[in-house]
Amino acid sequence: MPEARNVKPRPFPPVRPHGELKEVFPDVFRVSGSIGIGPMRFSRNMTVIRQGDGLVLINTVRLNDGGLDALDALGQVRHILRIGGWHGSDDAFYKDRYGCLVTAVKGQRYFEGNTAEKGNTYFEADQEMDADSELPIQGASLYVVNTAPPEAVLRIPAAGGTLITADALLHWPHADENFNFAGKVGMTLGGMVKPYTMMKPWIDKYKPPRAEVAGILELGFENVLPGHGEAVIGGAPEKFRPAIEAYAGSAG
Repeated sequence: MPEARNVKPRPFPPVRPHGELKEVFPDVFRVSGSIGIGPMRFSRNMTVIRQGDGLVLINTVRLNDGGLDALDALGQVRHILRIGGWHGSDDAFYKDRYGCLVTAVKGQRYFEGNTAEKGNTYFEADQEMDADSELPIQGASLYVVNTAPPEAVLRIPAAGGTLITADALLHWPHADENFNFAGKVGMTLGGMVKPYTMMKPWIDKYKPPRAEVAGILELGFENVLPGHGEAVIGGAPEKFRPAIEAYAGSAG
């Protein structure tokens, strides 16, 4: 069970602009939405995996009424997996709506603001997971990068192996329709609007272990569904290899 904390609940974040749920692979769906930080708004993605008549949500994005109807048509939301230490701001909304089981990576905390060490805890997961945990997705596995907070990569067997990431890998070849002007300028100047890369603030501030980042290339995958940016379908290891090896150096 997660460590007991002094939780100070907050109002659910509002619905922000988002697109429609689309099927990427059989029983794997994705929707592109947005998140606001200060004056900036930029895109983020939720992945939905159907297991029988139940759904697992990763990198939650709060949907509008029409989007929730489309989600409900896919099945019953039963699980949320929080893989990103900086993601999950809409997990509490889905927990309240569906009563689903929320599982976060061991050592993560739902914190307010941009400082993981100081922000108030506004929500708690029901349980924790690590690389040895049994997951609610058949054939799935978890790879944990030991930063603070920890960051995980979820591998599912779909289409020859697919990685679902939060900030570890992203693919923003351009600023899409879910960016506002401030987001486009800020994220471009920050070096994040580029193809096949990693989230620069995560790398710069938390300095993930180089060998663990290099290990992502060994997970056996063809595709990446990142928490930010476009899906990468086919040939993903070679597309991300330059960015990973540039960071990992000789540790790879």
